[in-house]
Amino acid sequence: MKEKLYTIPLNDAVNANDECPFCFIERNVEQDLLDYCIGSGSSYMEKDMRAITDEKGFCKDHFNKMFHYGNALGNAWILKTHYQKTIKDMKTAFKGCKPVKLSLGEKLSKSGEIKNSVAIWADKRKCSCYICEEFAKTYDRYMDTFFYLYKEDPAFREKLMNGKGFCITHFGDVCEASVRHLKEKEQEQFFNDMFPVMEKNMDRIYEDVSWFIEKFDYKNINADWKDSKDALQRGMQKLKGGYPADGYYQMKK
Repeated sequence: MKEKLYTIPLNDAVNANDECPFCFIERNVEQDLLDYCIGSGSSYMEKDMRAITDEKGFCKDHFNKMFHYGNALGNAWILKTHYQKTIKDMKTAFKGCKPVKLSLGEKLSKSGEIKNSVAIWADKRKCSCYICEEFAKTYDRYMDTFFYLYKEDPAFREKLMNGKGFCITHFGDVCEASVRHLKEKEQEQFFNDMFPVMEKNMDRIYEDVSWFIEKFDYKNINADWKDSKDALQRGMQKLKGGYPADGYYQMKK
């Protein structure tokens, strides 16, 4: 099948021989978004862009990554106007805050459902992040492309079946998306294709971790490490996704 512009990232991810192609994509997309938001020549000085980030802000995880990214002045500009918007919204929440009277039963239930305007405003901000939202949109498009290639490109399907599978987190997403993208018989075929791949590769990681432990036995001091030297980070990735051994992504100078 002739490669198209929108299929290149998926093919690159599958060809990377990674423990999970969607971990590979997730890392690349997040790094692109960091470059876009705060890199040299980035969009943070553009009025329209700052209006969006002022409104949405960033989650705790992405604020941390932005701090370590290395652009102190860019971070300061983003924070300044985001603070202006946040302070304005905070004052509005304060004005709408009224005392709430609870019955004894409501106090004892501790259901957490009754909140004043300040609590509602603060809670909403916890989930608001420009990078997370943009990544979610991109992720959905890649999931669409994944199933397009699975159905239309035999070479892509063969690479999947001979590959290392997925991390459990992303495989759950893939299985959930299969219901939307595949007919019932196609879903059955997909499960028949992918379940053995996942089982084989989970067993492979288990064996790598087991041999990593055995290498600390004095009897195996001169034995070959086989594929177990990086078993810890690959084992963690397979279970939860991500790259535990990665350092912070930083601005290219």
